[in-house]
Amino acid sequence: MMKYALLVAYDGTSYCGWQIQNNGETVQNVLQTAIYAALNVKVCLTASGRTDAGVHAAGQVCHFVADLSLPPEKIADAINCRLPQDISVIASCQAPQNFDCNRSAKKKTYCYRFYFAKRRNPLLDRYALFIKGEPDMQKLNQSAAVFTGEHNFKGYCASRSQVKTTVRTIFGSNFSIEQTPYGDIVCYTVCGNGFLYNMVRTMAGSALYYSQNKLSMQTLLKGLNEGDRACVGKTLAPHGLTLQSVDYDIQLFKQ
Repeated sequence: MMKYALLVAYDGTSYCGWQIQNNGETVQNVLQTAIYAALNVKVCLTASGRTDAGVHAAGQVCHFVADLSLPPEKIADAINCRLPQDISVIASCQAPQNFDCNRSAKKKTYCYRFYFAKRRNPLLDRYALFIKGEPDMQKLNQSAAVFTGEHNFKGYCASRSQVKTTVRTIFGSNFSIEQTPYGDIVCYTVCGNGFLYNMVRTMAGSALYYSQNKLSMQTLLKGLNEGDRACVGKTLAPHGLTLQSVDYDIQLFKQ
């Protein structure tokens, strides 16, 4: 039995998140069904993290164990023939036997996208949150800088989340502008050693509220330092969030 890793991209719009559940279709279920149809093996996929309903991924990593004769790099093509248009295996490889795509992860990078405009644009709506008006990039980056370093993100965690600790380290947190043919996208990119349930969406909402003068810097810091949920911004809609990449001590996939 060998261990294999997959690099997966998906549009999460039509799915109830990554993890298999009873109340709707999930990315994990579609992938496992495609693997069985393509390779004639039943597997249980483990992902680097569970994305929520409506959240997208450009670089989700997952692994499974199986006994296959197909070359590892060809597995992606075999699975893709059985997948819908909104999910694709970008790359596949054999992974070390001690590799665990969740526990072995060192860094995860997410991007929350906004577009600021006078009116809604349907060509941007699927992957970015519409905000009426103009962005204050200076204030957005002032608030983003507050999150860097090691903090207790208790106030940025959904109440139903069950974790041993709410302390996380943020390596990078900044806003930038991406140009597209349909208008500018404001992208909040955050890289950390791990994230709590709804954490990135709440960080993005807090930064947005600060830029709109709905939160003061004093209140923002209080929410971060004291874990006071009343001092934290709104948890933004899931469709603006994308898991960009997951980093490990080893390079799994050939460039």
